[in-house]
Amino acid sequence: MMIPASPPSAPGPARRLNNQPYLLLSLTALFWAGNIVLARYVAGHVPPMTLSCVRWIGAFLMLLPFAWRHLLRDWPALRARLPLLVLLSATGFAINNALSYWALQYTQALNALLIQSSGPLFVAVWSLLLFGVRLTWAQLAGITTSLAGVLTIILHGDLGALASIQFNKGDVMFAGALLAFGLYSALMPRRPKTHQLSLIAFTTGCGALLLLPFSIWEFSTGYTLKFDLLTAATLIYVVIFPSTLAYLFFNRGIALIGPNRAAPFFHLVPVFGSAMAILLLGEQPRLFHLVGYLLVLAGVVIASRQASAAV
Repeated sequence: MMIPASPPSAPGPARRLNNQPYLLLSLTALFWAGNIVLARYVAGHVPPMTLSCVRWIGAFLMLLPFAWRHLLRDWPALRARLPLLVLLSATGFAINNALSYWALQYTQALNALLIQSSGPLFVAVWSLLLFGVRLTWAQLAGITTSLAGVLTIILHGDLGALASIQFNKGDVMFAGALLAFGLYSALMPRRPKTHQLSLIAFTTGCGALLLLPFSIWEFSTGYTLKFDLLTAATLIYVVIFPSTLAYLFFNRGIALIGPNRAAPFFHLVPVFGSAMAILLLGEQPRLFHLVGYLLVLAGVVIASRQASAAV
């Protein structure tokens, strides 16, 4: 398995953060939770394909001043693995992002959070099918425990509510987005040995190019971007936090601990999402929130133990 080279040392706090995989992955989950909450809030106001395309164009332009020297130096290594990098761009940026934003035009937050909790299973399946990497018992126990915590939060402690959930085409699309991102996560350890800024700049730029025809098509149908304060705030958030920072953190987290140990951090997304609802929307905290948070935290700790996966 090819593990990417560690980036050059950064000064002070940045260097310490760069070597804290659990903190990096937790921040990634926080930023992605905000992305889901915001995307659902602006559904019908901001076109999903255009939002996806602008998101990656903005991230690419933010990264380019810092990445271009590394891109020039690493171009031979990138070019040698071009098919893999295009696949990473398609699955981790274009398909995953566009499908999730499009899905949130149709599905409810409850359904999206429930489907999101299955993310680690998609990573495990792809890792097994492609590379024969099996979950350890600790990883399986951790995923199961944290999934139980997610369900406790989403279903408000009432398992009977699971039978009342109705799935629609948005749910299928959201599951498709997770399937694509699971493939991206499983393939990440096979990426070429480059500086992390080279990889993220290339894949964001390539992802934006892959989305551009669909954004043009969306514009031609009359679904255009409304330039107002809500749109501006949405674009600023999605470019900086769930795009630029989250993918840098996620890629580094996988490089440090591997995809199967990183995957349970998906379960923190619905946890942070429900916490945002409590803090920002005035929802009242309940006992099931505390029980769910404790189960998710326990599951992440169990699954992220140092033992390596079986092959």
